[in-house]
Amino acid sequence: MKLEGKVAIITGAGPGNGIGREIARAFSKEGATLSLHYLARNEQVKEAFFEEVKDYGSDVCVVEGDISKEETARSLITKTLDKYGKIDILINNAGISTPALLKDMSVSNWDRMIEVNLRSVFLTTRLAIPSMIAQRFGRVINISSQVGQKGSIEHCHYAAAKAGVIGFTKSLAMEVGPYGITANCIAPGPIETQLMSEVSEEWRNKKLKELVIPRFGKANEVAPTAVFLASPDGNLYTGQTLGPNCGDVML
Repeated sequence: MKLEGKVAIITGAGPGNGIGREIARAFSKEGATLSLHYLARNEQVKEAFFEEVKDYGSDVCVVEGDISKEETARSLITKTLDKYGKIDILINNAGISTPALLKDMSVSNWDRMIEVNLRSVFLTTRLAIPSMIAQRFGRVINISSQVGQKGSIEHCHYAAAKAGVIGFTKSLAMEVGPYGITANCIAPGPIETQLMSEVSEEWRNKKLKELVIPRFGKANEVAPTAVFLASPDGNLYTGQTLGPNCGDVML
């Protein structure tokens, strides 16, 4: 029970095979109290999400909406503080993937990628940090990607957003370290999630050949890294980017 007594916010924690869902499950098993954000695309998604939430216990805060919008981010932080009185851990996981070659990429595609994958990280973190500073403790864990470290065809916008998350996290770590707050990134390699369904078969086959461990990961193989960084085991890690990526990036 490494996270017993801790309140954790996780964005993009909806149903399915996503990393946010698996982090929520892992945190729940470690005793954390959860505040979860999700985006309901339809009633079936909404119903499935609430069925999963039951597994996390009775005391779960849930906020639905577009996390790239300030009102959604503010609602998530405010409701968490109103219900639990504190925020110990913030996991910025919400993200999208809309592959396109740069020459074919629309401005709206670019803008939406930056909004969801980078702007949302700024919004939630900016709103959560004051309470962490006040209690002189906090863990900010941002989900980036190995694409933000090495680039990828059809992912100029995605790479830019995820590289931005890494730079944001390093700068944040410098600002909040004196208050007992750490800020780190997890940069997974290709993981079998909903986002992976957006890429082409050609991209998948090419990527498989590049991996030292020749397979794609599963979301539940990423979650332990988040538990590590959120728990006392990760006390000395800040400004770091940890890479469960099958050897796609070696630093």
